[in-house]
Amino acid sequence: MEGPAAARAAVRTRRAVVAALMLCMALAALDSTIVSTAVPQIVGDLGGFAVFSWLFSGYLLAVTVTLPVYGKLSDTFGRKPVLIAGCVLFLLGSLLCALAWNMAALIAFRIVQGLGGGALQGTVQTLAADLYPLEQRPRIQAKLSSVWATSAIAGPALGGILAAYADWRWIFLINLPFGALALWLLVRHLHEPERAAPAHPPHVDWAGAVTVFACGGVLLTALVQGGVAWPWLSAPSVALFCTGFALVALLVFVERRAAEPIIPGWVWRRRTIAAVNLALGALGLLMVAPTVFLPTYAQSVLGLAPIAAGFVLSVWTLSWPVSAALSQHVYRRIGFRNTALLGIGTATLVLAAFPFLPYPGEAWQPTALMFLLGGALGLFQLPLLIGVQSSVDWAERGTTTASVLFCRQSGQTIGAALFGAVANGVLASRLGGAGDLDSVTASLGSGAPAEHVRRAVAEAVHSVYFGAACAAAVAFLVVLFMAPRRFPVAEKPAD
Repeated sequence: MEGPAAARAAVRTRRAVVAALMLCMALAALDSTIVSTAVPQIVGDLGGFAVFSWLFSGYLLAVTVTLPVYGKLSDTFGRKPVLIAGCVLFLLGSLLCALAWNMAALIAFRIVQGLGGGALQGTVQTLAADLYPLEQRPRIQAKLSSVWATSAIAGPALGGILAAYADWRWIFLINLPFGALALWLLVRHLHEPERAAPAHPPHVDWAGAVTVFACGGVLLTALVQGGVAWPWLSAPSVALFCTGFALVALLVFVERRAAEPIIPGWVWRRRTIAAVNLALGALGLLMVAPTVFLPTYAQSVLGLAPIAAGFVLSVWTLSWPVSAALSQHVYRRIGFRNTALLGIGTATLVLAAFPFLPYPGEAWQPTALMFLLGGALGLFQLPLLIGVQSSVDWAERGTTTASVLFCRQSGQTIGAALFGAVANGVLASRLGGAGDLDSVTASLGSGAPAEHVRRAVAEAVHSVYFGAACAAAVAFLVVLFMAPRRFPVAEKPAD
């Protein structure tokens, strides 16, 4: 009787840990969407309209640059202490955000949140691979994808409701009970298997960690703020890029001499990991086209209300997790590489079809394309993530997962800067230098834009989608020529 009873207890423990991981992922996922709809109330209360964009940029920077650090720490000290520390830091940042007295304080506390958010995103994905063997891994990944999908739909609505009927500070306070529950479940139920003691005490590459943070922060700041806070060729942009590249050289110097570097060289020397890093970096790049530019297209070109425009975008968050969950039936037959090629090849065709939509067109047309795009990207991302996690053992999985997520996040940042410049350039040429995408978006509340503005926005977004199709084509070529035909499986069976 002890055997079945022990098995049932193990299943209950695993379910509790999975629930904690989903709660942690929900905290990180909601935080990227829930704040956006409350910006008017926050600015009205605290002021600081000129710098409110740093509520998002500061959080994004902190998450992105800490991913490699947390990945290495989880490989060195285990997943549990890193995830618990990240959750505590995220909740501390949430509490401080709710107590913020001006915009500068709120931005600083959002960065504290981001420092914890980096641990949540990277370590949750790593633990998901630790908990399940290869053949069962799509199950947990589909659950985590559904968390992101639900957050993308529910976040803006929940933020608007709390800001309108309660107070914007509740947007941050609501994190506390859910985070506390996640912490309790982790402390009580997450028990990592005993590992062999290392031959020598673990050494943390703090010099590398600080250099990674400084290098990533400077370069991402240059990309996020360039063309927004200052012109691309202005003194601040040049200074930031020069400083960033100097820090890159310093990072290479530091990491080559570190005993246990934060970003080890094998991350790029191994063909499988390098291919997945580059492919998912291109994925982050192309994701900018729908997430940033489609809502403006839907409102200004199609004439949809904000809620309807949000639905046009949200359909890909519905098809993506469904496709990801079903991808196991595909890659078990044709392999990780061929499944990813099928997904990104389809995504390339879908993105390339967008510029050929009729003007002004019907709402169902971009909606159908977005539904197909979500399904295609579900076939692309999940097989690559599962494949690359399975190609390394426990001691390297945190670093590998963090490198993949770091490349995807960096791709999104580069894409926002690149495609923003493309869209604004097209608008400036069509409108005689009289507008950019921000001014068009700001004017939507005052009524429908003029016909020439609608056509200019359509051309600008079509150009962005063409660029996204090029990024998808690059990802296709990377997987085709760099990824191995059969991904190596280096892990031992799950305990």
